[in-house]
Formats: sequence, structure tokens, C-alpha cells
Amino acid sequence: MALISTSPSSLSSSSSSSAAIPHRSFITFKNNNNKVRMNKTMIRGSSSGDSSRALSNGSSVLFRAAKHTVTFLIVDTYITSGMVVGLGSGQASAMAIEYMGRQLRAGALKDVIGIPTSVASANEAAVAGIPLDQYQDTSQIDFAFDDADIIEEGTLVAVIGRQQPKGDESIIQEKSVLNAANKLVFMVSENQYKGVLDGSVPVLVQPVNWMETAEEIDDLFIGDAEVWRRASIGLAGPLGGDFPLVTKEGHHVLDIIFTSPIPSLAKVAESLDKIDGVVDHGVVSKFPCAVVIASESGLSTVDNLSANAAEGLQS
Repeated sequence: MALISTSPSSLSSSSSSSAAIPHRSFITFKNNNNKVRMNKTMIRGSSSGDSSRALSNGSSVLFRAAKHTVTFLIVDTYITSGMVVGLGSGQASAMAIEYMGRQLRAGALKDVIGIPTSVASANEAAVAGIPLDQYQDTSQIDFAFDDADIIEEGTLVAVIGRQQPKGDESIIQEKSVLNAANKLVFMVSENQYKGVLDGSVPVLVQPVNWMETAEEIDDLFIGDAEVWRRASIGLAGPLGGDFPLVTKEGHHVLDIIFTSPIPSLAKVAESLDKIDGVVDHGVVSKFPCAVVIASESGLSTVDNLSANAAEGLQS
């Protein structure tokens, strides 16, 4: 296994700035694969912000935009009375949950049941007064929303789970809820929606013979990535030190830290699924799916509802 001198958290959070979304009332989204179409009008952001400020912190941009508009867009556009809703994890999801609770208390929404993707979202929903149910394999979920670490432009394939989980959080639970939903919407900042992807992909592996699994993954992406076992505390190096992170299901987490651009998240997921010892990973490929993108100038929405997009996700 190859070694690198910096921590996985610092590498996984790095990203290059993507081109700004054109500032106009309606956006025609173009890409070479013609896989995704822009289908919503631009929603102006608050004029009180400094629009000339660089997008140096994607999460703070998303936080500011979400506070004023993302939550209203998600809840008012996609959620109706009587729905079963998958409740995502992250800053924007937390605010959508809070607004959804307000709408229930005001009577604008009725008979809505939430299925949390994490302990955090369950706690936020309980505070907001949203009735909850636990996810089961037979759960029928009408709609789900979630934050994502990064979205692949052109396919809307996402990566979740880059952040260190807190408490009993679970990538498996989060993915299960998202995949069970009839429709899914991700919320990201502009610099998390990219054509050229970098950073890391988390992989859940069996603790027994985990090093053999890590070596096989390392061989799969040799020259393009490093493989680190995630530590539960501190910076413990590639092997995860004496206290590796153990998920609530008893798995270890390997971070595949790409040192070259990620060619295709779908291909990465397909390759990982074939490796013995791999339980799951942070790649989410869902159809139909939409993404709400927050920028300094406002919000825009893309979806993968075109026929070409469906073919791309299934290939």
C-alpha cells in the first residue's frame, strides 16, 4: 500500500473552483454528453452578501443560500401532504427539516412521515415535531433530500460519507433511504458540482482481512489513488493507528484518496462492488434525481430525467 504524508481529511476536502453558473433568469445547461438538463429558473440570492467574494468555502456558501431559499424550494416544491419523506443529513438538510416542521405546525403540510438517514436527522426531526418511522427493507418512500459531498456533472452521481461520522451514523442507512425513494434531491454548493472530480470515496469493508481488501483496492487504482483506513480519533496514518473507526454495523472505513482526477464515479462503484470484503461505499447513483446548486448569485436546479441521462446511469 502506498503512503502519503498528509492526512486523508485534508485531501478529501480539497477541490478546484468550477465555472460560475451564468447569471440570468433561465439557464440552458450544456455538456458534451447531453445527459443533464437545467429545468428551473434561477432564484436570486440575498443582495446583502458580497457577490464578488470567491467561493473559498463551499459549505458556507450552501449554508447562507440554504438559510434563505434552499429549504423553501425543497419543501414547497417537492413535498406534499401524506408523503413519506427521507430526511437527509447535513447543514442544508437540517434547515429543510426545521422548515418542514414549521409547515406541519402551521397546517400547510399534513400527515407527513419522516424516515431519517442518520441519528442527527432523527434528532432534528424530533425537535421540529415531524412524526418518524424507521427505515425497513419494505419501506415505501415518496421523496428524499440530502446533502452531498460532491456531484458528478453530467450524470448526477454523488459521493456521501467523506465527513467523519458522529455517533451511530451509517452510510448504509443513508444510502438505503436514498435508494428507496421514488425521487431524490441533493443539495450542494456550486463548487461541489463538478465535471472533473477529485477528493476521496469512502468504502466500508469487513474488519477481518481488511488489509487484503485495502491492497486489492490499492491495486485497482494504482498510480491514481492512495488507500487509508479511517481513524476514530486524531491523525493515525494510512493504517488507522490503534483506534480505527468502526461503524455501528461493525465495519471499517477505507478512504480512497484520488491523486488524479476521478474518471467516472459509476465505474469506480462498479469496480468496488466486485471486490471481496467490500460491504458498501459512498457512491450514490439514483434515477430519477435532481440537484439544487447554491451559488453567490442564487440557486439553480438540474435533473437527470432525460432519456440519455437514464442510459448513462444504467451503463
